[in-house]
Amino acid sequence: MYSMKKYWSGALPEPGVRTVADMANVFARPPSADPATPLYYMYRDLYKTHGDHTWLERHHLRYDITRIPPGVYNGEYTKTKGHYHPENPAGLPYPEVYEVLCGFAYYLLQRRDHTDVLLVPAHAGDTVLIPPGYGHVTINPGREDLVMANLVSTDFVSEYGEIDEMCGAAYYYMKKEGWVANPRYGDPIPMHVMLPEPIPEVGLGEGRSLYDLVGSGDTLNIMNRPEEYMNVLGKYSAAKKRM
Repeated sequence: MYSMKKYWSGALPEPGVRTVADMANVFARPPSADPATPLYYMYRDLYKTHGDHTWLERHHLRYDITRIPPGVYNGEYTKTKGHYHPENPAGLPYPEVYEVLCGFAYYLLQRRDHTDVLLVPAHAGDTVLIPPGYGHVTINPGREDLVMANLVSTDFVSEYGEIDEMCGAAYYYMKKEGWVANPRYGDPIPMHVMLPEPIPEVGLGEGRSLYDLVGSGDTLNIMNRPEEYMNVLGKYSAAKKRM
């Protein structure tokens, strides 16, 4: 049985599980595996102490861990289903931040208006900010488990419908062909590569884990009020490098 103790010392609830049946519509080709086959596991609303839990609730935040085992299904690497975030009261979509705890990830981000796609490759210890207005899918292209944490606002519910209707994100990552554009989006959307960078403006510096922010003086207000951090978000977008 797989142990999460290396990545989490607190209590773990039973995970939510995405199966082949849940994901069949978003793969390039419907997987031929048993529909009940689990693809990834989501441990939501984690905390190590009651004090941490109170802090997270007070700041309208949630800390989660997701485990994505390696795998290839009809030629495509295992991935998450993908979703967008709705707008906050100020009219700007909620962001999210991830940290890779183990393995290697491709974070595929796409603007909701289908004008831009960002590819962020991330190793263990890297943090990745999902900026407002971008949907996102996480891909495990490696041979080991991808384990990642995230901090996100509790003031919204993720929106899966659009990516589901488009039968996946704008690109699929295939074992043989590499990146393959999803034809339902029309002409291929320009893809850019952006490398993970520290985000000191929100407390994410070198050598500091995502959970280190819980209970600290950093409130991660950017998760709920991104309109107050446009200088950070603008710098993040400017770091794009054409693929």
